Amino acid sequence: MQTVVLKAFADSAHVKQQFARDHADRIVQVATVIANAFTSGNKVLLFGNGGSSTDAAHIAAEFVGRYQRERMPLPAIALATDIAAITCIANDYGYEELFARQVRAHGKAGDVAIGISTSGNSPNVLKGIAAARECGLTTVAWTGASGGKLAGLVDFPFVVPSTVTSRIQESHITLGHVLCELVEGHLLGKTS
Repeated sequence: MQTVVLKAFADSAHVKQQFARDHADRIVQVATVIANAFTSGNKVLLFGNGGSSTDAAHIAAEFVGRYQRERMPLPAIALATDIAAITCIANDYGYEELFARQVRAHGKAGDVAIGISTSGNSPNVLKGIAAARECGLTTVAWTGASGGKLAGLVDFPFVVPSTVTSRIQESHITLGHVLCELVEGHLLGKTS
C-alpha cells in the first residue's frame, strides 16, 4: 500500500514539473492578461464539468474572496454553480448549450473565459469557448493528453502532459493557484 501512495505522489509531482517547464512563460503571460482584465474593470468566467467544475468554482472563489493577500474582491464567476440556470438551460436548450448561453449573458469584450476539460472534447465547454470568441473574450483552456479540440480553439492553451484524469486535475488546480498568486502580485506588488 505504501508503494501505491509513493508512486501516486511521485507521478503527480513529475507531471506537474513537466507541465511547469512546458508552460512557465505562458502562465506568466496569462496571469498578466487576467490582472489587466481586472484592472480594466473586466471579469473572468470559468467553466467545466464534474471535477473541472469544482476547479472552476475553487479558483473563482480565490479571486472573489482572496488567495493569500488582503485585497478588494475580484470579479470571477464559475458558470456551473447556479443550479437554476443550469437546469433551465439544460431543460430548455440542451446540456451542450449550458456554458455558451451563460457566456453570452455575462461575457463582454475584455473579459477572460477559462474553459476546463481534461479531455479537451466536452461539447458544452467547446460551445462555451466558441461563444466567448464570438463575444470578444480572451480564451484560455485547461486540458490534458493531446488537448483535444479545445486546445486549438483558444488564445492560450494549457495542456497537461498526461492521459490520467487525476494527474491532469491535480495540475489544473496547481495552475489555478499559481495564477492567483501571480495576479495578486501583479495587482498588489511583490511582497518583501
